[in-house]
Formats: sequence, C-alpha cells, structure tokens
Amino acid sequence: MDTPQITAPSRGPSPVPGDATPSSGVIHINFRHAAGFTVIGNHLAQHRGLSLAAIGLAAHIQSLPAGARIGIKRLAERFPESETRIAAALRELEAHGYLHRSRVRLADGRIVTRTVSYNQPGAAGRPRTATPSRPNAQPTSPPRATTLEPRPAPTPAPLPPAPQPQPSPVLVPAPTARTTPPPPLPQPQELTPELQRVAAALLADLRRHAPQLVLSEHDIRTLAPGVATWFERDAHPDTIRHALTTDLPSPLKHPAKLLRHRITTLLPPPLPGAQDVVALARPGVIVIPLQNCDGCDRAFRSRHPGHCRDCLTDLHTAA
Repeated sequence: MDTPQITAPSRGPSPVPGDATPSSGVIHINFRHAAGFTVIGNHLAQHRGLSLAAIGLAAHIQSLPAGARIGIKRLAERFPESETRIAAALRELEAHGYLHRSRVRLADGRIVTRTVSYNQPGAAGRPRTATPSRPNAQPTSPPRATTLEPRPAPTPAPLPPAPQPQPSPVLVPAPTARTTPPPPLPQPQELTPELQRVAAALLADLRRHAPQLVLSEHDIRTLAPGVATWFERDAHPDTIRHALTTDLPSPLKHPAKLLRHRITTLLPPPLPGAQDVVALARPGVIVIPLQNCDGCDRAFRSRHPGHCRDCLTDLHTAA
C-alpha cells in the first residue's frame, strides 16, 4: 500500500513573472547599458499631453551635456523637422514644465538665452538648508549626597551663520511676436480702372521672373493699389519688377508679406516738375511758371492758375 504511484506526470515549473513571452504586443529584448545612456522617466516617454516630436526633443535635450546649444536653428540643422515644428515642440515642453527659457542680461551688458531642462517637472525646488539639531541634553544622575554641587547645564552649540543672499540676475522677458501693426500700404491719389488693371497684371507676371512669387487673386487685389502708386510716380515697369524680385530670401515662406514690405519701404518719391529742375539749375533765380488764362487761354506768368490781368480787369468792370 506504501508503493508510490508513478503514472501521474510530474508538475512543470511555475513561470517566473516577467519571463513569459506575450502572445501579442511588443516584446522587449533589453541589455544593460554600462556607459553612454540617459535615464528617461515614463512620465515623459508615455506622456498623453505631449506630441511625439516634443517627447523625442525632450529626450534629446536631456541627453546633451551641460552648456550645449539648443537654439531652434541649431536643432533644425540637426533634425529633419522644420523650425516651425521644433518651436512648437519647445513650447509644448515649456507648457508642461519640462523646459524653461528666459533672457538674462550678463554683467558685460550682453543678453543671452538661458535654458533649463527638467527631467521631472515639479520635483525641482529650492535647495534644502540643513536645520541644526538641538544638542542632546546630558543625563543627570540623582545626587548621592546633599553635599554634591549641581552639574552645570551644557552650553548649546553655536548656530551656523546665515547664508548671504546672492544677487539674482536681471531677467528679460523672452521675445514675442511683433505687436505693432505694419505700415499702411501706399495708396494712389486716383485709382483708375486702367491703373488697377496694369498694376494687377504686373503682380501676376512676377512668377515668370521669380517662381517663388506666386500670389493668389486676393493678394493681387490687396497689393495692386501700392503698385499703382509706383506707376503714379512715373516708375517704369522694369524698375518695379527689379525692386520686387531682386535678392529674394531662400526659402520664401510668405511672398505676399515680402512684396507688401518692399512696395511700402522702397516707394520712390514723386518726380520733381520741370520748373523745379530749372530752379535747381539756376540757383538764386526764382522762375515763375507759365499759366493759361481760364478766360482767353492766353499764357501769363503766375504762381497759381486763374485769369490773366486783362480778364481780371474785365471781370471787375462787369461787376
């Protein structure tokens, strides 16, 4: 009766937690890093409010040594993302506490950008100051006889000197977008339909000379009065075209804004009249221009148009 039963199969070893291969999902094959690694918390790697670009950028910044430059242009040269996407990712990290940027004025007057990266937002605080512990009171034994003198009280240890406050750097707010509106677009004295048509045709033809200057119909209608002002001031079409298409930036992101700026800032002054040129050629001599009489159409010299002397006399006589 005491013979053991060997027909039942032996029980297999119980699985060790973490060693079982999942039937679906990701499978991790991990090796321990001995050097050249960065510790990233799951609160960042699995953040639900950050984009993938922001999470990757935060991991890259935390892997850099102290003092490394992380400007937007430098990051755009390092990664395939555009400057706009990188700037948006940096703003995400600032909003969630992983990054803080400020403008600091140095002692020599230069203003630099100071960037602070936090590997765990909310955990970085002020350095703790050690609180001096109170000296332990010496145990007093009961007097053996009334003739014993009382033991003097222990002298407390002197407190450490309070730290002197360090002068805080002068913080300058980070640059923001321009709040002042751009200068108004020039307007002609009289925008005739013919002048409007010629100005619109010149703007639409700019893409033949510079493929970057592709404008929409709305942009052409908006910029046409400014080009009409150039025509009103006797500017040649080739002169206008050269001023608007020379030395274009690359890449050109906003062609309409660039053309608005050039039309406004490069606008030439009105051409001087023929009488003004004669006065400049003969300094010291004031030349009174010729006018045509409104009554008899006879030429006479006057600073202002109107009637000649004879017609003025007839008018006074008739009155």
